[in-house]
Amino acid sequence: MLNNDHKQARIAIVDDEPINIKVVRKHLQLAGYTDFVTTSDSTTAVSLIGQQHPDVVLLDIMMPQVDGIQILAALRGCDKTRHLPVLILTASTDAQTKLRALEAGATDFLPKPVDPNDLIPRLRNALLVKAHHDHLTRYADELERQVRIRTAELEASQLQIVYCLARAGECRDDTTGRHVLRVGRYAGILARELGCSANHARLIGIAAQLHDVGKIGVPDAILNKPGKLTPEEFALIQKHCATGAQIVRPLTEEEWRAVRSEDAQALETPALALPPLLALVQKIVSSHHERWDGKGYPAGLAGEAIPLEGRITAVADVFDALTNKRPYKEAMDVSQSLKIMTDASGTQFDPKVIEALLKSLDQIMAVFQTTHDQAPTSAANSPPITLDTPKRTAA
Repeated sequence: MLNNDHKQARIAIVDDEPINIKVVRKHLQLAGYTDFVTTSDSTTAVSLIGQQHPDVVLLDIMMPQVDGIQILAALRGCDKTRHLPVLILTASTDAQTKLRALEAGATDFLPKPVDPNDLIPRLRNALLVKAHHDHLTRYADELERQVRIRTAELEASQLQIVYCLARAGECRDDTTGRHVLRVGRYAGILARELGCSANHARLIGIAAQLHDVGKIGVPDAILNKPGKLTPEEFALIQKHCATGAQIVRPLTEEEWRAVRSEDAQALETPALALPPLLALVQKIVSSHHERWDGKGYPAGLAGEAIPLEGRITAVADVFDALTNKRPYKEAMDVSQSLKIMTDASGTQFDPKVIEALLKSLDQIMAVFQTTHDQAPTSAANSPPITLDTPKRTAA
């Protein structure tokens, strides 16, 4: 309900005859309206309305230079005034003129000379419609704001869970959690360089942090062993890809029924497909140890049969493993690390991803400088390390 709030409305009056403005204004003042914006210069009407933000416009049609139809069309063509009520005041009885005004978006018509008994209720009705529209707009805006807030909260909680789970996979050989952070950031940079959309690159950067979540299932003695692994130990290491994929698989209907709260028991079982982020995680944990030449694990995929996200994470992961200390190796010089990786382009790594690494090196190094665990050794003092060493091999 408007009650008396409509008396506070701002009313714009546009008429090339000042006497007409004066008469209409007087009628409205007697009805209790006090806030007016007026002009007899039709060339300034649109800009004046845009600046003063009236709640309703009383508009003459027959005006020199710019007529009422042109002004009405301009108002309807602007998002801010598209729904602004416009009441046409006209002495014309021409049906064609009325049709043109209706097609241009007129709200209502009043004949001249204006009858206050006709003007006041029509004006009030127009303001009532506008008040209702404004209420719906504010309500929709508030809902949208609440959705944005809730979405941001959900995403923040998801990121917290992803990072905690990623850190759990690394906690026994990377207590700072910086390895997963760096790999995620490197992967996001590489994805953008390779032409992935901003959102997909962002998701890759998040998902790549969980690339080694399957390490949860690998014994400490193997993860922290300083030397080469036995064939049996290496076989256990290789299982972390399958373990990781198992960890992030969707719940079965039976599992869902077991874990959901009592309050949710009456609800229908939702679709149990993986959400997009976890589906991406599953791709990465399953494929980031595949090799471009098909000699990797666990599936022996080759070339573009390896998901792009896995190929990206493989490069990010090995670059970080080379340039930071591990229980079984010292940190290497960045230039030496890049030499080893470029030499493996086309065998272990997708050449396009290696090219993206080199092109985005400034961004990669900016992340490296702020998050690396310790200063790498110089190339001259680096131990004789091969590409396989950072990823563990069997003796």
